[in-house]
Amino acid sequence: MKSRRTFLVRTGHGSAAVTAVPGLPDAAPAGPEPGARLGPALPPVPSDPPDVPPVPVIPARPAEPPTIPAPSTPDLWAPAAGPVIEPLFTRAPGLNWAGPGGLPQPPAGETTGARARAPQAPTAPRAVPFSAVPAPAPLAAPDPRAAAEQPPTARDIELIRASLAAVEPVADRATAHFYALIFLHHPEIRALFPAAMDVQRDRLFRALLMAARSADDPAGLRTRLSALGRGHRRYGTLTSHFGPVGECLVQALARYAGNRWDQETELAWRRVYRLVSSIMIEAAEEAARTSPPWWQAEVVAHERRTPDIAVVTVRPDQAYPYRAGQYTSLETPWWPRVWRHFSFASAPRPDGLLTFHVKAVPAGWVSNALVHRAVPGDVLRLGPAAGAMTVDHAAGSDLLCLGGGTGIAPVRALVEEVAQYGAAGRSVEVFYGARQAAELYELAALSELARCHRWLSVHPVLSGPGAPGGGLLTGELPETAGRFGPWAGREAYLSGPAAMVRRGVGVLLRSGVPPERIRHDLVGDLAAG
Repeated sequence: MKSRRTFLVRTGHGSAAVTAVPGLPDAAPAGPEPGARLGPALPPVPSDPPDVPPVPVIPARPAEPPTIPAPSTPDLWAPAAGPVIEPLFTRAPGLNWAGPGGLPQPPAGETTGARARAPQAPTAPRAVPFSAVPAPAPLAAPDPRAAAEQPPTARDIELIRASLAAVEPVADRATAHFYALIFLHHPEIRALFPAAMDVQRDRLFRALLMAARSADDPAGLRTRLSALGRGHRRYGTLTSHFGPVGECLVQALARYAGNRWDQETELAWRRVYRLVSSIMIEAAEEAARTSPPWWQAEVVAHERRTPDIAVVTVRPDQAYPYRAGQYTSLETPWWPRVWRHFSFASAPRPDGLLTFHVKAVPAGWVSNALVHRAVPGDVLRLGPAAGAMTVDHAAGSDLLCLGGGTGIAPVRALVEEVAQYGAAGRSVEVFYGARQAAELYELAALSELARCHRWLSVHPVLSGPGAPGGGLLTGELPETAGRFGPWAGREAYLSGPAAMVRRGVGVLLRSGVPPERIRHDLVGDLAAG
């Protein structure tokens, strides 16, 4: 009897056991450090070398390339020498770009050369890939691929949620196993992730789970996934990556869903994942027609407002479209492939410059680098703009804005944009919160805007212990704003720490603001990527 062997695969936060299946080749042992050069392989030493070396036979140059006979009937279930990865869409320019030094996928109908596959012994049927496959010959039994391509049903959603309930208590282990499968069986995907996986180890896995949980909300799901698909272009994601990622997701879920996993549940996950990947690919293709995967941006000004807050101004290398209230993802040269989200602190300007407010947070790699290390001349990378915290200037509704800490940045941008378009009779109330008066670094600029525009009112709020009054409001920002209500009929905008935003939503709902009029973009949501 052939025994199973278990390998320990180490990821950013832990390890995961992967069992070797009898009949399949074992994973290669750990090699040299990345970037190390390998010397040429040494020829084997014969046990009994011949006395006279054989005379080499040089064949004549062929007149035409050899012909490869096509198989009589495609065997869709025969094991392949390597993973069969086909793009879901034959042309995906937005995803078929791997960044500097990367190789694009060849367009449909073109080839880049193929290596002959050696025949292998039959093995157990491999998992059904999510990617498109050639149409099979008519079969008596229904093709499971066709079933997986159907839209998710109400029953599928029930199964998805039941399996999620079983996986969530062990999400850390499921995540580690998910990445272990990806990096073991598809090492080419490892380059898309940062060197230190603890930074975003679970981001992709949890985003997929969140998308599956929202499968019964088609409109909301498409909005969130479209932003995710456009944003993932900055990582160099290819269409061909979706297939192996989906297979590893199903295998990880099957391992940790326990008795909640069966063939019906697996089919439900395949249907949902196909829907998720299709939306993301379509959005990336559309974005690729009008914008690059990322922008280069040179730092042109760096101003320290407090010991841990800096105002950073950059000049992108080409036109950068965005709206006031939106945010972008940003990568520094000191932490490659580590992206963090920052809101624009000004409305679009004629000179094309972009401004961000950055606070250095404990263990914040990107924020600390931008506050304490960046200087004019440094070059950053920006992803596309995202977020729905924008103003409908045609509606003319009064606005209520709550900005805590550096969350005042998008609020400042919204005020500037209203001034540019014209208030048209609307009023704007801004509540600006911090713990101490010294942290209200943008209060002077906002007060100057309020002196110039009678439709704008600014209310500073201090929440720290022993905060001096001095004409300033004291208390937690959401509750202080709620005391000035009711706010029925207002469009509300919230930006700041996640806890403040969540608490503010509850206060505004009790103050008469309907949920569809409350806008915020919590960093870390699915749309942020």
